Amino acid sequence: MRSKLLSPMGGPCPLDSSSRTPVKVRRPLCWAALAVCIAGPALADSDKHKSDALLLTDAIPIPATLAPLHGWDISWIDADTQQFFLADRSNKSVDVIDARRGTFLRAISGGFAGVKFNAAGAANNDISGPNGVVSWGRWLFVTDAPSRVVTIDLATDAVVSTVATSTSLNRADEMAYDPVGGTLLVVNNADDPPFATLIKVNKNNGQLTVGARITFDAAHGVDATNGAEQPLWDSASGRFFISIPQIGPNAQNGAVARISPSLGAVDAVYPVSLCQPAGLALGPKQDLLLGCSVVFDTAGAPWSATGATTAAPISVIMDARNGHIDKAVAGVSGSDEVWFNPGDGRYYLAARNQAGGPVVGVIDADRQQLLQVTPTINVAGKANVFPAGTAHSLAVNPRNNHVLVPLAANNVFPNCLNGCIGVFASPSGGDDDDH
Repeated sequence: MRSKLLSPMGGPCPLDSSSRTPVKVRRPLCWAALAVCIAGPALADSDKHKSDALLLTDAIPIPATLAPLHGWDISWIDADTQQFFLADRSNKSVDVIDARRGTFLRAISGGFAGVKFNAAGAANNDISGPNGVVSWGRWLFVTDAPSRVVTIDLATDAVVSTVATSTSLNRADEMAYDPVGGTLLVVNNADDPPFATLIKVNKNNGQLTVGARITFDAAHGVDATNGAEQPLWDSASGRFFISIPQIGPNAQNGAVARISPSLGAVDAVYPVSLCQPAGLALGPKQDLLLGCSVVFDTAGAPWSATGATTAAPISVIMDARNGHIDKAVAGVSGSDEVWFNPGDGRYYLAARNQAGGPVVGVIDADRQQLLQVTPTINVAGKANVFPAGTAHSLAVNPRNNHVLVPLAANNVFPNCLNGCIGVFASPSGGDDDDH
């Protein structure tokens, strides 16, 4: 990607974007750090869609009655209820946001671990929680440390079932849900070797039953040497897929593993190079977007800000049916959670480690083309007080195409002194009041 203008926050300015069904949003919040980005020339087809650029339109503050938001993990949106859920470690809660009206609803307690620190005073994510969040109907599934999975009844906000995936003190992390079969795939990423667990859900009462374990090591066909990351469920194939950042000793080699719930085992491994996949999203035509967690350079080594070799950031689109690499999309990398939005046909990437500074990346899923990157913010931690808060998590409401990005407490973004949920949207439309 050739950048013609850089924002004052370090990231490239927005590219132009493809046309989409317009939705109404509030007038964008403009201040110097972000407003300059809409002034730069578009870098894709033409300038005709500048008004469709993704901009910060709102910031939903974390209430002052709660601790400042510094530590969190995964975000999730329920498209039916338009509720956004955030695994908030700072408050040992799952925060619930009305993603239609842009308001904070409540914080659900569940006996979660909260932020834990290591001997050096930095956050120890391996034993912190909550971590993963997925909802279906009245049930909210949440992972925690140590190796804990709970069901919360959203009608009462009460924990109705708790199971352990292991006796390990490390966390249960990300997960995916098959709503037809009523099966969760829950990942223990911090264990060595990492593993996933199939958990059966009683859809009537939310009770959980632990099933088969899938270990990601050489003996089981997946030599995962750097954890295991975001999984997803693909109903078309009847399989789970999961990002494996590194296979074997070489940092350049990653993979996506396919898991058969009936076999309780990996039944295919799809390799990928120069990526280290973390985020994983299912797009149209059974495409998978791989959010690459590591930025590599033009020499094929992990990029360093102090090195002499230029960054070559990419995100990868893979065919879930056969592992074929459809496209290495240049221009955005260093991502954690990624999301496909059927409302506008776009992938969104929480690229906290983008070369030049953290951004939200936007990729047209049909054209497989980067449309835009727009700056977010990372906030440094304070030893033994609060962790570094990086913009690594997001989810998108398909009913109004609002992109919700948790941001740590800061004095750069408006309404964010106690932390906030940044709402990014196109000024070409607005709140969808018909739903």
